[in-house]
Amino acid sequence: MQQQLTNRRVLLGVTGGIAAYKSAELVRRLKELGAEVRVMMTPAATEFVSPLTFQALSGNPVHSQLLDPQAEAGMGHIELARWADLILVAPASADSIARLAHGRADDLFTAVCLASDAVRAMAPAMNRLMWANPATRDNVALLADRGWAVWGPGEGDQACGEIGPGRMLEPLDIAARAAQLFETGLLAGQRLLITAGPTREALDPVRFLSNHSSGKMGFALAREAASAGARVTLISGPVHLPTPDRVTRIDVVSAAEMRDAVLDHVRDCDVFIATAAVVDYRPAQAAAHKIKKHQETLSLELVRNPDILAEVAALAEAPFSVGFAAETDDVAHYAKVKLNAKNLNMIAANRVGGVDSAFDGDDNALQVFWPGGDASISRSSKHSVARQLLELIAQRLRDRD
Repeated sequence: MQQQLTNRRVLLGVTGGIAAYKSAELVRRLKELGAEVRVMMTPAATEFVSPLTFQALSGNPVHSQLLDPQAEAGMGHIELARWADLILVAPASADSIARLAHGRADDLFTAVCLASDAVRAMAPAMNRLMWANPATRDNVALLADRGWAVWGPGEGDQACGEIGPGRMLEPLDIAARAAQLFETGLLAGQRLLITAGPTREALDPVRFLSNHSSGKMGFALAREAASAGARVTLISGPVHLPTPDRVTRIDVVSAAEMRDAVLDHVRDCDVFIATAAVVDYRPAQAAAHKIKKHQETLSLELVRNPDILAEVAALAEAPFSVGFAAETDDVAHYAKVKLNAKNLNMIAANRVGGVDSAFDGDDNALQVFWPGGDASISRSSKHSVARQLLELIAQRLRDRD
C-alpha cells in the first residue's frame, strides 16, 4: 500500500463509546499509511480503552488533561492544536458532537478542536435512535457547514443489540479517507537519506581541516523532500542551520563519524543523496596537545578518508545513489568520470570558486547526469534547485519500476 500520509500529523480524538476499541486498530492503519499519530482521549473514553494501549500503538504519550504541567507554559491544548495537520475524531459520540457544535472548550478535546485550524474529520458512532434524533442531525449539519468531514456512520448490528445506522466505519476505511484529504507528494512513501555540510578532521585539540561548505544545499533537499512526502533522515556535519520540519537529523563531525552514521541507516532507505563535502584527507595522527609554533615550517602526514558514496553504491542492495561533484573547472567531464567510476544512478555537478560559487551561497545551478541522460538546472535559489533535482530523481525512480 502506498504511504499517502507520510509526514502528516494526525491527532486522533477518542471519545466515550464502545467503538473506542476500534480506534486502537485505526492508529495502526494510520501509521501504515505513513502518518505520525498522537492520541487525545476524553475521560469517558478511558473507561472503555486504557490510554496505555494507545501509547503503545502510537509510540507517543496520550493526552487527556486540559492544563498539562508538562507542556510549555501549561498550554498543552495549544501545542497539540498547532502540531496537527488533521484532527480525526473516531469514535465521535453524540455528546462530543454536541459539545463541538456549541463551541465548548472546558476539556482538552473540545479546546484543541476549537483552537486548531487543521483539517478536521469525524466518524460518528452511537445508538441508531441517538443518530436519528433531530438534535444530533442538526449538530452534525452545523459542523459540516463549518468544514468538518463526516464519515458514516455505517449500518448493522450495534453493541446495544439494535440494528440500524450508528456503527463507526471500519478503521481501514477511515484511514483511506484520511489519506484522500491530502495531496500525495511526488516522493510519497520513499525513504531518503541525505548527507550535508562539511566534515572536520582534527589536527590537535583546537585546530582542524575542513572546507567552506555551508550545508544549505543538503538542508534544502531535506526540506523539499519532506514536503514531497518522503521520510527523510539528514546526516549533517557542523553547520549553523535549523533542522527542517519533519526531518530526522543526526549530527556528526568527522568523515569517519559520517560514514558510520550512513552505514547505520542506509539499509532503511530507498534513495541516498550525498551532498556533504567530506574532507578527502585527515591527519594520520592528531596531536594530543596543541601544536606549538616553535618551528618555521610544519609537515603533516595525511591519509585518505573513506569514500562514503562509493561504498554505498557498491552495496549488494544499494539504494538509488545520487552524488554531488563540486568542481572548479571542466565540471561536466569530472562529473561523468565520477558517475561511471562509482557506479552511481545520478550525479549533480556544480562549479565552486569565484563569484558564483555554490559554497555558502543561497543560489545554485546544477548539471545533472545519469546513465544515458542529462539535464541542466539553471541558477536559482537552492530550494528551487532542490525541488527540480528531486523531480528528476522521482522520474528516474518511476522509470526503474
